[in-house]
Amino acid sequence: MLDAQCAVMMRSFLLDQPACRVIFGAGSIAQLSAEVERLGARRALIVSTAAERPLAEDAARRLGRLTAGFFSDAVMHHPIETVQAARDRALAVDADCCVTIGGGTTTGTGKVIALETGMPVIAVPTTYAGSEMTPIYGITEGTVKRTGRDRKVLPRTVIYDPELTLSLPPEVSGPSGINALAHSIEGLYAHDTNPITVLMAEESIRALSRSLPAVVRTPADIDARSEALYGAWLAGIVLGGTAMGLHHKLCHTLGGTFNLPHAEVHTVILPHAIAYNREFAPEAMQRAAAALSAADAAQGAFDLAVSLGAKTSLAQLGMSPEGLDRAADLAVQNQYPNPRPLERDAIRQLLENAYAGTRPEPGKA
Repeated sequence: MLDAQCAVMMRSFLLDQPACRVIFGAGSIAQLSAEVERLGARRALIVSTAAERPLAEDAARRLGRLTAGFFSDAVMHHPIETVQAARDRALAVDADCCVTIGGGTTTGTGKVIALETGMPVIAVPTTYAGSEMTPIYGITEGTVKRTGRDRKVLPRTVIYDPELTLSLPPEVSGPSGINALAHSIEGLYAHDTNPITVLMAEESIRALSRSLPAVVRTPADIDARSEALYGAWLAGIVLGGTAMGLHHKLCHTLGGTFNLPHAEVHTVILPHAIAYNREFAPEAMQRAAAALSAADAAQGAFDLAVSLGAKTSLAQLGMSPEGLDRAADLAVQNQYPNPRPLERDAIRQLLENAYAGTRPEPGKA
């Protein structure tokens, strides 16, 4: 006889998972040229941030005659002026595909190129963002960041080479991994989740919570890097297949409106968003806590961030306390699926707790 927990997960569901070719393993960047040719492409625009330009130049050496040019001006939160410049660069060099190499900022820039031109993208992630596995894109106009979903932006191939993450410093690796962790935790309580997504989310949380401390402690540990990248891959699939809730919407608001660093905002907000939803999604929170090897999911996420040496308060990220009211107002302007209804005063308190960086209180037994 099925136990009650399993029976709950056997409700009717829809799984509509878009396909994406994945190449995983140390040294797999060597297959980049073959993957461009596999698409039938002959002129690849290589996209990166300025800091990732050396990786882009290495990719160009591997591609040789297939390199059409570079766009190395990708920036966080994808201001509309920047992504339009990236699109224009792709058209100017007569590119017929786009290779993104870097973190979520770079991947997201490639997605907008794909959105506006239909150009196929090959993504080579060098952080743990997970966005390369999602059909989600974001564009910031002024101080408002808007997100959308379109399968056109999903990369055709993703090359996961953990050797490319070895130079990622601990202060970047930790928040990047918790950004991915947030995808999986929200996937557990999304209104449109399903048993397959739940399995991937739990495995992702286990892999990330187990590997990230080792990555931060011993950055050259290729096995830990591989497991973290594996956890991020699964997290991206989870995010791509479910609706975003309060956590992601709040992080997009804070990032786009106040120009706060993306992964670090996720790291700060996650424990408090979990605590906000905790009593409204008890089964999901039990699963998250178990995967984190913690008694309480909110406290487990907070303690993991502390163990990684990550910043745990909005104050540490440079946000002004005067912005908390505006953030709370923006968070409730558009209703979206979330286990707990969006309550302005409660969200304002969530933000207050996140600003101070207090450890969440435990949930009810």
